[in-house]
Amino acid sequence: MSVTDTTSTAAAVDADWIPPGPGQWTLDRSHYPGGTTPISQWLIETGMQSGLGRVFAELGAPVQAISARFVNGFMYTRTVPLIGARRSATRLPPGWVLRVVSRTHPTFRRRNRAAARMLADPPGPAVVKRWTEQLKPTIEAKNRSFAAVRESDLSDTDLAAHYQALIAHLFEMSDLHFWLHGYDLGPVARYVAFAKQHGLATSEAVEALGGASPSTTQPQAQLSAIKAAIGDARPTCLREAREQSSAAAVLIDSYLTERGSTLVTGYDLDALTLAELPETLFHAIMTATHADGSGPAPLPEVEAATRLRAQLPEALRGNFDLRLADARLVMDMRDDNGPIVMERPTGLLRTALLEIGSRLLSSGLADRREHALELDHHEVVELLLSRSGPSAGELSARASTRLADSRRLPPTRLGPVEPTPPADLLPNALAEFATSIQIALAELGMLGVDTSTDPLSGTGIGSAPYVGRARCAETPEEAVDAMKPGDVLVVRATSPAFNMVLTIAGAVVTADGGPLSHAAVLARELRIAAVVGAHGALDIPDGAMIEVDPVAGKVRILSVGP
Repeated sequence: MSVTDTTSTAAAVDADWIPPGPGQWTLDRSHYPGGTTPISQWLIETGMQSGLGRVFAELGAPVQAISARFVNGFMYTRTVPLIGARRSATRLPPGWVLRVVSRTHPTFRRRNRAAARMLADPPGPAVVKRWTEQLKPTIEAKNRSFAAVRESDLSDTDLAAHYQALIAHLFEMSDLHFWLHGYDLGPVARYVAFAKQHGLATSEAVEALGGASPSTTQPQAQLSAIKAAIGDARPTCLREAREQSSAAAVLIDSYLTERGSTLVTGYDLDALTLAELPETLFHAIMTATHADGSGPAPLPEVEAATRLRAQLPEALRGNFDLRLADARLVMDMRDDNGPIVMERPTGLLRTALLEIGSRLLSSGLADRREHALELDHHEVVELLLSRSGPSAGELSARASTRLADSRRLPPTRLGPVEPTPPADLLPNALAEFATSIQIALAELGMLGVDTSTDPLSGTGIGSAPYVGRARCAETPEEAVDAMKPGDVLVVRATSPAFNMVLTIAGAVVTADGGPLSHAAVLARELRIAAVVGAHGALDIPDGAMIEVDPVAGKVRILSVGP
């Protein structure tokens, strides 16, 4: 085993953990916890490199890109330097050299000019306008056109063409997803960086972003409308719910038309779509609640912003207001980006691949239809049309290997440590950008887990402790089966599926993620307590009574057992 991170000696001894390239690679399980399918690996590796590379050049980032590579099915990322990307920089040159190079090298000079323009005239408003008026409607229309296709009615040739169109769409969407993140995470990171630099609590800074993401809570409002249309009836399944009234049937069908193809149990192709989980949708409908707008005033985010401003000198308050306004402006685009640009198209591709898998199964070319998910992107059409490619036995072996990989304990780092140049050696614009990038990665939970800290400590979201029974789950299906209203959801990380589960949760605890992660955003918008990034969360006994204290950022086990 080739493991360069000596802190990860518990990693599975039967696997080679070889750095996928020069430099330091950090484990990121926030979206892909392990055992990632080949097509998803390819899409993320290519899209992340191209999308972030493009937006970093536009904005003037002092780094080339953030690269992703998969090792034994686990995702690792590396921040690629502008100079010397093909070698491992295990030590920094003298400070005076960095200072001179960052001001005289043509690449750095171009980036510094771009960063200065971006800081003087933030591009966020223009990108949000383009997203709202052009990109989002166009992508949603294309997603709907793909969703309207009945794959089972297509010939093999037409199904292959449908698959190729979906792959091309997803390839484009993966690049766009990461490009957009440069414009939506950038203002948020700069706001959080400003708060941290002036001694403001990150938890309060994040709380001040509350209410800026209506797209996050829109599904809950739609589910509440369905529940209202059902009335006082007590259906026992989705079919019976549809039968309660024509209004209920229309609303359910509309909800599934809009969201049915979206991946909801994860981000990979082996995750399930909402349409595959009628019982989960039914449960979400019947437990839906919706605020009537009569809550206390001022809103928590207004109170948080007021408290933060009061802690700053008068001279800094205007700057704070601008940073907060810029961050709030992009939050909804940030939270819309994933479901519309990635999770829905990926769910559509999953549906097409499962139809291809069914045909391979009936032809004796696969042992299970799900084994189509083990194919590389270039193998699918060949196997479907020419019957040329991996055998059923090989696909079965790939599935077994991927399952075994998913159960490994990966090292948190591969390759030698690459020190980060001190930001104060860079020109002002680049220095601010460098700080923002590091903060964004940390707040998303992408810089790895600090296992030296209290395993039940993390970032708190909310203003008051909550006591409830822990329900530990690997999947939303498990959570739906186990949870009762008021329980505390304990998971590695949340995906869009948990949007429905969290509507009945009293609080949430995650092992991975940071204050800008999906779980943190959703908890903030739903106004429930959360502690995210508590790396020992999965060791909490299921059924234990726990206290989730967002103010202290701690989870306390009060008692174990029923």
